Order: sequence, then C-alpha cells, then structure tokens
Amino acid sequence: MRKYHVYGLGAALVDTEIEVEDSDLQALNLKKGLMTLVDEARQQELLGYLEGHLTASRRASGGSAANSIIAVSLFGGNAFYSCQVANDENGLFYLKDLAEAGVSYSNHTPLPPGTSGKCLVLITPDAERTMNTYLGISETLSVDNLDRAAIADSEYLYIEGYLVTSDCSRAAAVEARKAAEAAGTKTAISLSDPGIVQFFREGLTEMIGGGVDLLFCNEAEALNWTNAGTLDDAIPGLKNTAKNFVITLGGNGALVFDGQAVHTVAPHPVTAVDTNGAGDMFAGAFIYGITQGFPHAQAGDFACAAASAVVGQFGPRLHHEQHRGILSEFNRTRS
Repeated sequence: MRKYHVYGLGAALVDTEIEVEDSDLQALNLKKGLMTLVDEARQQELLGYLEGHLTASRRASGGSAANSIIAVSLFGGNAFYSCQVANDENGLFYLKDLAEAGVSYSNHTPLPPGTSGKCLVLITPDAERTMNTYLGISETLSVDNLDRAAIADSEYLYIEGYLVTSDCSRAAAVEARKAAEAAGTKTAISLSDPGIVQFFREGLTEMIGGGVDLLFCNEAEALNWTNAGTLDDAIPGLKNTAKNFVITLGGNGALVFDGQAVHTVAPHPVTAVDTNGAGDMFAGAFIYGITQGFPHAQAGDFACAAASAVVGQFGPRLHHEQHRGILSEFNRTRS
C-alpha cells in the first residue's frame, strides 16, 4: 500500500468568480468559454471594468489540478500537491485552504517574495465560464518543487495540461512523469483546454512522452488532439496516447475507455448554474473511484454525479459535507 492515492502537480491560483453578461465579454474582447493567459496589467484592466460586479464576487483557492486533488481528499482519499505560491495574502490563503482540505503539500519555507497566481472567472447566464489567468509566481513552478519521495509513494501522478505554457513548469511535468514511471506510479494528465491543445501541442507531446496510463479530455480537446472529425474517429488516436481515457461530454455524460472497451456513462441531470470546475471535479472523483477499486464505468458514473453537483451551484468546488453526501448516496445505490 502506498501512502497517497494521488500526487498532483499544477498551478496555484486564487479564483475570483464574477457574474457577467455576454455583452460584458464582447466589450472586453474575451473569447467565451476559453482560458486566456493575461499579465497583471490586463487583469487589473478587467477588474476595473467589472468594479460594479465585485460585491457579488467569490474567492477560492483553485487551479485545475488543485481542484481535483482537493476533491480526492474530501471524498476520503490521501492526496499530495506540489505548486508554487508567494509570501503574500493570496499565497498564505491558498496553503491554508489546502491544509483545511486535508491535502499534504511541499513545505518550502520561507515562501519566496512575489505575487501568487490569480484567475478571474467570468460566469455568464448560460453557466459558461470564461477564465483570465495571471500565473504570477506559479509560472516559476519547477523541478525544485517536486517531492520525488511522495511521487514514489503515490498510486497516481496527476498533471494538469496548463503547465505546458511555462518552460520551467513543463520541464517539471516531464521530470515528474519520468520519476513516476521509474517508481511504478501510474501517470494521468488532463488536456485542460481546447486552446492548450491548439497552441501547445508540441509541449503536451513532450509531457505525455511515450504515453500515460490515464487521460482526461472533453470532446473539443479529444477532436483537436487527434485531428478527428468525430468522436468515433478520435478514439483510436486516444488509445495511442493513453492506456485508459475519459472524454467528458458536458450535459451528455461521458465516454470511458477501461483498456478493453468504451463505456457510455449517462449524465446526472441538473440545472446548470456555473460550469467552472466541472471537469476538475470529474477528474478528482474519477481518480478517487478507481483508487478505491471502482470499475472504470462505475467511477465514471460517480464522477458524473459529482460534476453535476458542482454545475448546479456557484464555485469550482463542493462544500466539505457535500462530498460525504454524494459518496454515501452513490454507495447506497450501487450496493
């Protein structure tokens, strides 16, 4: 038995969610539904425009992989996370939030000076999220942030595809994958965003290496990654990338490949309020499921239930007690 079910590697971002209209996105020249990297000046420009909305804003620690790792922990798994924050208010808030969620992390003290990463998440009435990310010091995540002993003592290493945008973070992801392979730790990665696949394909290929054990993607990412026109055409290409994979389909559920067969996972109907964090929750719940011995299709069903709960409320994460309720209900219905 290994100490951790999953070791996560990703950006450390403090999310601020703001409700906006489609007209606001147009006025700000933002592409709806995508993640855009911005500098601090551009983020301040956006905040200036949205000043009247800030009274309804919500702050939470985030980053794609962090959301997934926190979900694993709150469902009852053992999780470790490596990231980079600065010695500022957001950085201290971030580490406190990880600890309160029961996630172990690399304790690099003292924390370096600088600005911790921030993500401005704009939510339109159709529940779509549009993200504007200032990586700050998170962009300097490097091999020095890795805990190789924790990687070797984990069942899975989970890497977020967003790390491809920084040279040193991409190098850290590659080194982490190699360390996991050497230790017999299974590897998992998310493609993260259609724009990441479109503009950083070469870097993602380097991060994936000869292939991973588990790949997470949505429909657009699957089609872009495999240069396919349909999901049926994309599946053979994904099999060349990963031994197992999941394609999330939003309100249509998911497709899960367990190494032998592709399973169609039905959605859990919900009135969408905010799609931010749905894919992250799906990945976290799925990894929790398979590390607890759930068959892949069953883990997919559990992950759909958890993701639906996230979509039905504001924010990228569930409250602590909601995890226990979802798990209890799932165990009841499958027993």
